[in-house]
Amino acid sequence: MAVRPIFIPRAAHGPLVEELPLQINWHGGFAVSQKQKNIEALHLKACEHGIQPVLEISTKSPNEVGRRLSAFSLKIEVYGAMKSLESVYQSSKVFANSGQHEQLMDLDPYQAKKEVRRLGSGPITAFRFLDQEFPTEPMNAFYDWLYIRAIVPHEQWLRKNLHFAAYSDIEFTPSKSVNCQGRAVAEFHALSMRGEATKCVHDFDMFRRMLLYAQRNG
Repeated sequence: MAVRPIFIPRAAHGPLVEELPLQINWHGGFAVSQKQKNIEALHLKACEHGIQPVLEISTKSPNEVGRRLSAFSLKIEVYGAMKSLESVYQSSKVFANSGQHEQLMDLDPYQAKKEVRRLGSGPITAFRFLDQEFPTEPMNAFYDWLYIRAIVPHEQWLRKNLHFAAYSDIEFTPSKSVNCQGRAVAEFHALSMRGEATKCVHDFDMFRRMLLYAQRNG
């Protein structure tokens, strides 16, 4: 057995997303087929709670839209060049001892994630992106904001294709992980329904305040 959450976007004022943990029978193993069995189990459990359809956001998603929205597939513009979202995120980390490793931005996402573990020394004290520094609290704020920044240029296409009640990321384990693609997409969906997605891209503090409000009132 395992517990995995789904993330439900909220159009009304208040927290952007409702996180609902669900217990499922877990299929072990690293094969894509095993991951997809777990995705199916999670989505069936959500259906039992009256929540459907659910979209998996990962490279293992059985849905093309979910695969295209993986952080390992998305690109984000940096000084006029398109870079891997995951690589940009890893390159934005500022470590207490080793500082920032901006060169990771130019690696493929899998290499960047591997290299940051080798190069990074000390705790992460901040994030630095486009010559601006971002705080580490809430812990997921910068990642989610960067993710939303990457997909906002495609908002009109996404509004036509995100007809989902909730989102998941089967690799996300709340007790071990901080960042979650499924949660970021659900936040974008909520912001888009509220007409505030573009505003938040241009105002990190506005987005951060929304997450802090959710923490205080969750």
